[in-house]
Amino acid sequence: VQLQASGGGVVQHGASLRLSCINSGRTLRWPVMGWFRQRPGKEREFVAAKRWNGGSTVYADSVKYRFAISRDNAKTTVYLQMSTLEAEDTAIYYCAAAERSLITSQFTRTTNYHYWGQGTLVTVSS
Repeated sequence: VQLQASGGGVVQHGASLRLSCINSGRTLRWPVMGWFRQRPGKEREFVAAKRWNGGSTVYADSVKYRFAISRDNAKTTVYLQMSTLEAEDTAIYYCAAAERSLITSQFTRTTNYHYWGQGTLVTVSS
């Protein structure tokens, strides 16, 4: 397993950006996938996650209504569409996959995810 996150970059305040996560072209077979981020000087924090069977989705309050997690029909790429970016969104973003299905209250804990991408840096300039 080798999750690869990409799509980061330097954008201006208010811009949009889409992050992608793949597994070397293989199907993303895991029941739950999520995005986390680590802001400068902070611990890794939850951003968004989705259970594909049933469609339960959870977002951190700080990104709700601005970010959206999705997956392509081929199930090879998971996206994090980010809009109205703010300076506080500057972080390294990581995609993660859980081997087993989770209930929504478990989505936010890093320890429930077994595989992690290497991270992609998003910098939002004010």
